[in-house]
Amino acid sequence: MFNCNKLQRFYPLEVCRKLSAVLKCRSLTVMGIETSCDDTGIAIIKREADNNKVLANVLNSQQSFHIRYGGIIPPRAQDLHRSKIAAVYERCLEEANIKPNEINAIAVTTRPGLPLSLMVGLRFARYIARCNNKPLLPVHHMKAHALQARMEHDIPFPFLCLLISGGHSQLCFVQDANKFLLLGESLDDAPGEAFDKIVRRLRLYINPQFQKWSGGQIVDNAAKLAQNPEAFEFPLPLARMRDCNFSFAGIKNNSFRAIKRQEMKEGKSSCPPDSVISNYADFCAGLLNAVSRHLMNRTQRAIEFCIEHKLFASNIPKSLVVSGGVANNDVIFQDIAHLAAQYECQTFRPSKKYCSDNGVMIAWNGIEQMMHNTQSTRYDYYNIDIQGKATLGESLIQQVTEANIKCKWIKPSRS
Repeated sequence: MFNCNKLQRFYPLEVCRKLSAVLKCRSLTVMGIETSCDDTGIAIIKREADNNKVLANVLNSQQSFHIRYGGIIPPRAQDLHRSKIAAVYERCLEEANIKPNEINAIAVTTRPGLPLSLMVGLRFARYIARCNNKPLLPVHHMKAHALQARMEHDIPFPFLCLLISGGHSQLCFVQDANKFLLLGESLDDAPGEAFDKIVRRLRLYINPQFQKWSGGQIVDNAAKLAQNPEAFEFPLPLARMRDCNFSFAGIKNNSFRAIKRQEMKEGKSSCPPDSVISNYADFCAGLLNAVSRHLMNRTQRAIEFCIEHKLFASNIPKSLVVSGGVANNDVIFQDIAHLAAQYECQTFRPSKKYCSDNGVMIAWNGIEQMMHNTQSTRYDYYNIDIQGKATLGESLIQQVTEANIKCKWIKPSRS
Protein backbone atom coordinates (compact mmCIF):
# COMPACT_ATOMS: atom_id res chain seq x y z
CA MET A 1 0.00 0.00 0.00
CA PHE A 2 1.07 3.57 -0.60
CA ASN A 3 2.38 5.30 2.50
CA CYS A 4 2.57 9.07 1.94
CA ASN A 5 4.03 9.80 5.39
CA LYS A 6 6.81 7.25 4.93
CA LEU A 7 7.73 8.52 1.48
CA GLN A 8 7.79 12.09 2.83
CA ARG A 9 11.12 11.38 4.47
CA PHE A 10 12.67 11.17 1.01
CA TYR A 11 10.57 13.38 -1.28
CA PRO A 12 8.74 16.75 -1.04
CA LEU A 13 5.22 16.66 0.42
CA GLU A 14 3.74 18.07 -2.78
CA VAL A 15 5.28 15.24 -4.82
CA CYS A 16 3.99 12.63 -2.36
CA ARG A 17 0.46 14.02 -2.48
CA LYS A 18 0.45 14.01 -6.28
CA LEU A 19 1.69 10.43 -6.40
CA SER A 20 -0.86 9.36 -3.78
CA ALA A 21 -3.71 10.84 -5.80
CA VAL A 22 -2.56 9.13 -8.97
CA LEU A 23 -2.28 5.72 -7.33
CA LYS A 24 -5.61 5.94 -5.50
CA CYS A 25 -7.56 6.52 -8.69
CA ARG A 26 -5.37 4.02 -10.54
CA SER A 27 -5.22 6.30 -13.58
CA LEU A 28 -1.67 6.02 -14.82
CA THR A 29 0.06 7.25 -17.96
CA VAL A 30 3.61 5.98 -18.28
CA MET A 31 6.27 6.39 -20.96
CA GLY A 32 8.66 3.48 -21.55
CA ILE A 33 12.11 3.85 -23.11
CA GLU A 34 13.93 0.74 -24.40
CA THR A 35 17.53 0.79 -25.71
CA SER A 36 19.00 -2.42 -24.27
CA CYS A 37 20.32 -3.74 -27.58
CA ASP A 38 19.72 -2.62 -31.17
CA ASP A 39 16.16 -1.28 -31.07
CA THR A 40 15.25 2.25 -30.02
CA GLY A 41 11.72 1.93 -28.66
CA ILE A 42 9.55 4.49 -26.89
CA ALA A 43 5.89 3.96 -26.02
CA ILE A 44 3.15 5.48 -23.87
CA ILE A 45 0.49 3.43 -22.06
CA LYS A 46 -2.54 4.72 -20.22
CA ARG A 47 -4.22 2.57 -17.58
CA GLU A 48 -7.61 3.66 -16.35
CA ALA A 49 -10.23 1.55 -14.55
CA ASP A 50 -8.34 -1.67 -15.40
CA ASN A 51 -8.37 -0.74 -19.08
CA ASN A 52 -4.92 -0.63 -20.70
CA LYS A 53 -4.48 1.41 -23.84
CA VAL A 54 -1.30 1.83 -25.86
CA LEU A 55 -1.42 5.48 -26.87
CA ALA A 56 1.74 5.26 -28.97
CA ASN A 57 4.42 2.72 -29.80
CA VAL A 58 7.38 3.88 -31.89
CA LEU A 59 10.28 1.57 -32.71
CA ASN A 60 13.41 2.27 -34.72
CA SER A 61 15.17 -0.99 -35.57
CA GLN A 62 18.87 -1.22 -36.40
CA GLN A 63 18.57 -4.79 -37.66
CA SER A 64 19.10 -3.97 -41.36
CA PHE A 65 22.41 -2.32 -40.43
CA HIS A 66 23.83 -4.98 -38.10
CA ILE A 67 22.74 -7.97 -40.19
CA ARG A 68 25.31 -6.99 -42.82
CA TYR A 69 28.11 -7.58 -40.31
CA GLY A 70 26.85 -10.86 -38.87
CA GLY A 71 26.17 -9.42 -35.42
CA ILE A 72 25.67 -6.30 -33.35
CA ILE A 73 28.57 -3.87 -33.10
CA PRO A 74 28.06 -2.11 -29.70
CA PRO A 75 29.72 1.27 -30.54
CA ARG A 76 27.72 1.56 -33.76
CA ALA A 77 24.54 0.53 -31.94
CA GLN A 78 25.19 3.34 -29.44
CA ASP A 79 25.71 5.87 -32.25
CA LEU A 80 22.47 4.83 -33.94
CA HIS A 81 20.54 5.08 -30.66
CA ARG A 82 21.92 8.59 -30.10
CA SER A 83 21.03 9.73 -33.59
CA LYS A 84 17.44 8.45 -33.46
CA ILE A 85 16.18 8.63 -29.87
CA ALA A 86 15.08 12.28 -29.91
CA ALA A 87 13.10 11.80 -33.13
CA VAL A 88 11.50 8.61 -31.76
CA TYR A 89 10.51 10.52 -28.61
CA GLU A 90 8.92 13.40 -30.55
CA ARG A 91 7.06 11.01 -32.82
CA CYS A 92 5.78 9.08 -29.80
CA LEU A 93 4.35 12.23 -28.19
CA GLU A 94 2.79 13.19 -31.52
CA GLU A 95 1.12 9.79 -32.01
CA ALA A 96 -0.17 9.77 -28.44
CA ASN A 97 -1.38 13.37 -28.81
CA ILE A 98 -0.07 14.08 -25.35
CA LYS A 99 2.23 16.58 -23.66
CA PRO A 100 5.15 15.54 -21.43
CA ASN A 101 3.56 17.05 -18.32
CA GLU A 102 0.53 14.74 -18.75
CA ILE A 103 2.73 11.68 -18.21
CA ASN A 104 2.89 10.33 -14.64
CA ALA A 105 6.27 8.60 -14.84
CA ILE A 106 9.15 7.65 -17.12
CA ALA A 107 10.25 3.99 -17.16
CA VAL A 108 13.58 3.05 -18.73
CA THR A 109 15.52 -0.17 -19.24
CA THR A 110 18.61 -0.14 -17.02
CA ARG A 111 19.58 -3.83 -17.01
CA PRO A 112 20.63 -6.22 -18.50
CA GLY A 113 21.85 -5.29 -21.98
CA LEU A 114 24.67 -3.69 -23.93
CA PRO A 115 26.11 -1.04 -21.58
CA LEU A 116 26.73 1.48 -24.37
CA SER A 117 23.13 1.16 -25.56
CA LEU A 118 21.62 1.20 -22.06
CA MET A 119 23.45 4.42 -21.24
CA VAL A 120 21.86 6.27 -24.15
CA GLY A 121 18.36 5.39 -22.95
CA LEU A 122 19.07 6.19 -19.31
CA ARG A 123 20.63 9.58 -20.03
CA PHE A 124 17.73 10.54 -22.27
CA ALA A 125 15.18 9.33 -19.68
CA ARG A 126 16.94 11.31 -16.94
CA TYR A 127 16.75 14.43 -19.04
CA ILE A 128 13.03 14.01 -19.80
CA ALA A 129 12.17 13.12 -16.19
CA ARG A 130 14.19 16.00 -14.72
CA CYS A 131 12.83 18.59 -17.17
CA ASN A 132 9.24 17.61 -16.39
CA ASN A 133 9.68 16.73 -12.68
CA LYS A 134 8.54 13.14 -13.18
CA PRO A 135 9.61 10.00 -11.31
CA LEU A 136 12.10 7.75 -13.08
CA LEU A 137 11.48 3.99 -12.88
CA PRO A 138 14.41 1.62 -13.57
CA VAL A 139 13.29 -1.52 -15.40
CA HIS A 140 14.83 -5.00 -15.59
CA HIS A 141 14.56 -5.97 -19.26
CA MET A 142 13.71 -9.64 -18.67
CA LYS A 143 11.16 -8.86 -15.95
CA ALA A 144 9.47 -6.54 -18.43
CA HIS A 145 9.27 -9.39 -20.96
CA ALA A 146 7.85 -11.71 -18.29
CA LEU A 147 5.08 -9.31 -17.25
CA GLN A 148 4.19 -8.03 -20.74
CA ALA A 149 1.39 -10.54 -21.36
CA ARG A 150 -0.48 -9.25 -18.27
CA MET A 151 -1.20 -6.04 -20.16
CA GLU A 152 -3.44 -7.93 -22.59
CA HIS A 153 -4.52 -11.02 -20.65
CA ASP A 154 -5.98 -11.63 -17.21
CA ILE A 155 -3.05 -13.56 -15.74
CA PRO A 156 -3.05 -13.56 -11.93
CA PHE A 157 0.08 -14.10 -9.88
CA PRO A 158 1.79 -16.50 -9.51
CA PHE A 159 2.68 -18.03 -12.88
CA LEU A 160 5.53 -19.83 -14.65
CA CYS A 161 7.35 -17.99 -17.45
CA LEU A 162 9.56 -19.15 -20.30
CA LEU A 163 11.71 -16.28 -21.61
CA ILE A 164 13.25 -17.00 -25.00
CA SER A 165 14.96 -14.34 -27.11
CA GLY A 166 18.07 -13.45 -29.06
CA GLY A 167 20.08 -12.91 -25.91
CA HIS A 168 18.37 -14.95 -23.19
CA SER A 169 16.76 -18.28 -22.40
CA GLN A 170 15.35 -18.54 -18.89
CA LEU A 171 12.64 -20.28 -16.90
CA CYS A 172 11.34 -18.37 -13.90
CA PHE A 173 8.43 -18.53 -11.51
CA VAL A 174 6.81 -15.11 -11.08
CA GLN A 175 5.32 -14.72 -7.60
CA ASP A 176 4.44 -11.05 -7.98
CA ALA A 177 5.56 -8.00 -9.96
CA ASN A 178 8.83 -7.83 -8.05
CA LYS A 179 9.53 -11.39 -6.88
CA PHE A 180 11.02 -13.83 -9.37
CA LEU A 181 12.40 -17.33 -8.78
CA LEU A 182 14.92 -18.46 -11.41
CA LEU A 183 14.54 -22.16 -12.24
CA GLY A 184 16.84 -22.46 -15.25
CA GLU A 185 18.90 -20.50 -17.76
CA SER A 186 21.08 -21.02 -20.80
CA LEU A 187 24.58 -22.32 -20.14
CA ASP A 188 25.84 -20.91 -23.45
CA ASP A 189 23.98 -19.55 -26.48
CA ALA A 190 20.42 -18.23 -26.42
CA PRO A 191 17.99 -19.72 -28.99
CA GLY A 192 17.75 -16.53 -31.04
CA GLU A 193 21.54 -16.21 -31.06
CA ALA A 194 21.90 -19.80 -32.26
CA PHE A 195 19.36 -19.21 -35.04
CA ASP A 196 21.29 -16.12 -36.22
CA LYS A 197 24.64 -17.92 -36.33
CA ILE A 198 23.27 -21.01 -38.06
CA VAL A 199 21.42 -18.99 -40.70
CA ARG A 200 24.59 -17.05 -41.44
CA ARG A 201 26.53 -20.30 -41.87
CA LEU A 202 23.71 -21.61 -44.05
CA ARG A 203 24.11 -18.45 -46.20
CA LEU A 204 20.37 -17.83 -46.38
CA TYR A 205 20.96 -14.12 -45.88
CA ILE A 206 21.82 -13.87 -49.61
CA ASN A 207 18.19 -14.64 -50.47
CA PRO A 208 16.45 -11.27 -51.10
CA GLN A 209 13.35 -12.64 -49.39
CA PHE A 210 15.28 -13.13 -46.14
CA GLN A 211 17.72 -10.20 -46.13
CA LYS A 212 15.89 -8.04 -43.60
CA TRP A 213 14.79 -10.83 -41.27
CA SER A 214 16.37 -12.16 -38.11
CA GLY A 215 17.71 -15.72 -38.01
CA GLY A 216 14.65 -16.95 -36.14
CA GLN A 217 12.28 -15.46 -38.73
CA ILE A 218 14.26 -17.03 -41.57
CA VAL A 219 14.24 -20.49 -39.96
CA ASP A 220 10.52 -20.23 -39.22
CA ASN A 221 9.56 -19.26 -42.79
CA ALA A 222 12.02 -21.60 -44.50
CA ALA A 223 10.76 -24.55 -42.41
CA LYS A 224 7.27 -24.05 -43.85
CA LEU A 225 8.67 -24.99 -47.28
CA ALA A 226 10.08 -28.34 -46.08
CA GLN A 227 9.34 -31.43 -48.16
CA ASN A 228 10.90 -33.86 -45.68
CA PRO A 229 10.97 -32.34 -42.14
CA GLU A 230 12.57 -35.54 -40.76
CA ALA A 231 15.60 -35.38 -43.08
CA PHE A 232 17.79 -33.79 -40.41
CA GLU A 233 17.85 -34.90 -36.77
CA PHE A 234 19.85 -33.42 -33.90
CA PRO A 235 20.86 -34.96 -30.55
CA LEU A 236 18.90 -33.66 -27.55
CA PRO A 237 21.08 -31.30 -25.46
CA LEU A 238 21.59 -31.95 -21.72
CA ALA A 239 19.65 -35.23 -22.00
CA ARG A 240 21.27 -36.63 -18.85
CA MET A 241 21.03 -33.44 -16.80
CA ARG A 242 17.91 -33.39 -14.61
CA ASP A 243 17.62 -29.65 -14.31
CA CYS A 244 15.91 -26.81 -16.18
CA ASN A 245 18.98 -25.26 -17.80
CA PHE A 246 19.34 -24.85 -21.55
CA SER A 247 22.16 -25.36 -24.03
CA PHE A 248 21.97 -24.35 -27.68
CA ALA A 249 25.70 -24.49 -28.46
CA GLY A 250 25.44 -28.23 -29.15
CA ILE A 251 22.57 -27.73 -31.59
CA LYS A 252 24.56 -24.93 -33.25
CA ASN A 253 27.72 -27.05 -33.63
CA ASN A 254 25.77 -30.08 -34.86
CA SER A 255 24.09 -27.76 -37.38
CA PHE A 256 27.45 -26.58 -38.68
CA ARG A 257 28.60 -30.19 -39.14
CA ALA A 258 25.34 -31.17 -40.86
CA ILE A 259 25.63 -28.24 -43.27
CA LYS A 260 29.24 -29.16 -44.04
CA ARG A 261 28.29 -32.78 -44.76
CA GLN A 262 25.47 -31.69 -47.07
CA GLU A 263 27.73 -29.23 -48.88
CA MET A 264 30.31 -31.97 -49.48
CA LYS A 265 27.58 -34.30 -50.66
CA GLU A 266 26.39 -31.70 -53.17
CA GLY A 267 29.93 -30.65 -54.12
CA LYS A 268 29.48 -27.13 -52.76
CA SER A 269 32.15 -27.07 -50.05
CA SER A 270 34.59 -25.18 -52.31
CA CYS A 271 32.01 -23.02 -54.05
CA PRO A 272 31.77 -19.24 -53.66
CA PRO A 273 29.94 -17.90 -50.59
CA ASP A 274 26.67 -17.54 -52.49
CA SER A 275 25.84 -21.25 -52.58
CA VAL A 276 23.11 -22.72 -50.41
CA ILE A 277 22.35 -26.40 -49.84
CA SER A 278 19.42 -27.54 -51.95
CA ASN A 279 17.35 -28.90 -49.06
CA TYR A 280 17.79 -25.90 -46.74
CA ALA A 281 14.05 -25.93 -45.98
CA ASP A 282 14.25 -29.51 -44.65
CA PHE A 283 17.29 -28.49 -42.61
CA CYS A 284 15.43 -25.53 -41.07
CA ALA A 285 12.47 -27.77 -40.20
CA GLY A 286 14.79 -30.21 -38.44
CA LEU A 287 16.55 -27.39 -36.62
CA LEU A 288 13.26 -25.87 -35.48
CA ASN A 289 12.05 -29.25 -34.23
CA ALA A 290 15.26 -29.75 -32.23
CA VAL A 291 15.07 -26.32 -30.58
CA SER A 292 11.37 -26.74 -29.80
CA ARG A 293 11.89 -30.21 -28.32
CA HIS A 294 14.69 -28.95 -26.08
CA LEU A 295 12.53 -26.05 -24.86
CA MET A 296 9.63 -28.44 -24.22
CA ASN A 297 11.70 -30.84 -22.14
CA ARG A 298 13.21 -28.18 -19.89
CA THR A 299 9.82 -26.50 -19.46
CA GLN A 300 8.17 -29.82 -18.61
CA ARG A 301 10.61 -30.38 -15.76
CA ALA A 302 9.97 -26.81 -14.54
CA ILE A 303 6.21 -27.43 -14.48
CA GLU A 304 6.67 -30.68 -12.55
CA PHE A 305 9.03 -28.97 -10.10
CA CYS A 306 6.50 -26.17 -9.47
CA ILE A 307 3.70 -28.70 -8.93
CA GLU A 308 5.81 -30.91 -6.66
CA HIS A 309 6.90 -27.93 -4.53
CA LYS A 310 3.39 -26.39 -4.51
CA LEU A 311 4.49 -23.09 -6.05
CA PHE A 312 1.27 -22.69 -8.04
CA ALA A 313 -1.66 -21.26 -6.08
CA SER A 314 -4.35 -23.81 -5.29
CA ASN A 315 -7.26 -21.39 -5.78
CA ILE A 316 -6.44 -20.16 -9.33
CA PRO A 317 -5.70 -21.97 -12.62
CA LYS A 318 -2.07 -22.73 -13.41
CA SER A 319 -0.59 -20.37 -16.02
CA LEU A 320 2.47 -20.40 -18.26
CA VAL A 321 3.65 -17.29 -20.11
CA VAL A 322 5.97 -17.56 -23.13
CA SER A 323 7.65 -14.27 -23.94
CA GLY A 324 10.63 -12.78 -25.77
CA GLY A 325 11.34 -12.54 -29.50
CA VAL A 326 11.42 -16.31 -30.06
CA ALA A 327 7.87 -16.55 -28.64
CA ASN A 328 6.79 -15.17 -32.04
CA ASN A 329 7.47 -18.61 -33.50
CA ASP A 330 4.14 -20.42 -33.80
CA VAL A 331 5.64 -23.92 -33.90
CA ILE A 332 7.50 -23.36 -30.63
CA PHE A 333 4.55 -21.66 -28.94
CA GLN A 334 2.08 -24.37 -30.01
CA ASP A 335 4.43 -27.10 -28.79
CA ILE A 336 4.80 -25.40 -25.39
CA ALA A 337 1.03 -24.83 -25.16
CA HIS A 338 0.41 -28.51 -25.97
CA LEU A 339 2.85 -29.51 -23.24
CA ALA A 340 1.29 -27.20 -20.65
CA ALA A 341 -2.21 -28.46 -21.46
CA GLN A 342 -1.20 -31.94 -20.27
CA TYR A 343 -0.80 -30.40 -16.80
CA GLU A 344 -4.04 -28.37 -17.01
CA CYS A 345 -1.95 -25.24 -17.38
CA GLN A 346 -3.10 -22.30 -19.53
CA THR A 347 -0.53 -20.79 -21.89
CA PHE A 348 -0.26 -17.14 -22.87
CA ARG A 349 2.03 -14.91 -24.87
CA PRO A 350 1.95 -11.20 -25.72
CA SER A 351 0.70 -10.11 -29.13
CA LYS A 352 3.41 -10.78 -31.69
CA LYS A 353 4.14 -7.08 -32.10
CA TYR A 354 5.01 -6.96 -28.38
CA CYS A 355 7.05 -10.19 -28.10
CA SER A 356 10.28 -8.62 -29.34
CA ASP A 357 11.96 -5.67 -27.61
CA ASN A 358 9.74 -2.57 -27.52
CA GLY A 359 8.89 0.46 -25.40
CA VAL A 360 5.44 -0.93 -24.53
CA MET A 361 6.82 -3.65 -22.28
CA ILE A 362 8.96 -1.08 -20.45
CA ALA A 363 6.03 1.29 -19.96
CA TRP A 364 3.87 -1.60 -18.73
CA ASN A 365 6.54 -2.65 -16.25
CA GLY A 366 6.53 0.92 -14.95
CA ILE A 367 2.78 0.64 -14.39
CA GLU A 368 3.26 -2.71 -12.63
CA GLN A 369 5.85 -1.09 -10.35
CA MET A 370 3.57 1.81 -9.48
CA MET A 371 0.61 -0.48 -8.80
CA HIS A 372 2.47 -3.02 -6.69
CA ASN A 373 5.51 -1.30 -5.22
CA THR A 374 5.39 2.46 -4.94
CA GLN A 375 8.73 2.56 -3.12
CA SER A 376 10.44 1.98 -6.49
CA THR A 377 9.25 5.42 -7.64
CA ARG A 378 12.32 7.64 -7.78
CA TYR A 379 13.27 11.26 -8.13
CA ASP A 380 16.93 10.64 -7.23
CA TYR A 381 17.77 10.42 -10.91
CA TYR A 382 21.53 10.07 -10.55
CA ASN A 383 21.34 7.17 -8.09
CA ILE A 384 19.91 5.05 -10.91
CA ASP A 385 22.56 3.40 -13.04
CA ILE A 386 22.92 0.70 -15.68
CA GLN A 387 24.02 -2.94 -15.34
CA GLY A 388 25.22 -4.86 -18.37
CA LYS A 389 24.56 -8.15 -16.57
CA ALA A 390 21.87 -8.71 -13.96
CA THR A 391 20.39 -11.75 -12.27
CA LEU A 392 16.70 -12.52 -12.55
CA GLY A 393 15.40 -12.79 -9.00
CA GLU A 394 16.35 -15.51 -6.53
CA SER A 395 18.02 -18.57 -8.04
CA LEU A 396 16.46 -21.97 -7.33
CA ILE A 397 18.61 -23.70 -9.94
CA GLN A 398 20.45 -25.75 -7.32
CA GLN A 399 17.18 -26.86 -5.72
CA VAL A 400 15.83 -27.91 -9.12
CA THR A 401 18.97 -29.97 -9.75
CA GLU A 402 18.78 -31.59 -6.32
CA ALA A 403 15.12 -32.47 -6.90
CA ASN A 404 16.40 -34.82 -9.63
CA ILE A 405 13.01 -35.00 -11.35
CA LYS A 406 12.74 -37.71 -14.00
CA CYS A 407 10.16 -36.87 -16.63
CA LYS A 408 8.23 -38.99 -19.09
CA TRP A 409 8.67 -36.70 -22.07
CA ILE A 410 5.58 -35.35 -23.78
CA LYS A 411 5.92 -35.25 -27.55
CA PRO A 412 4.78 -32.37 -29.76
CA SER A 413 1.17 -32.63 -30.92
CA ARG A 414 2.28 -32.87 -34.56
CA SER A 415 4.40 -36.01 -33.86
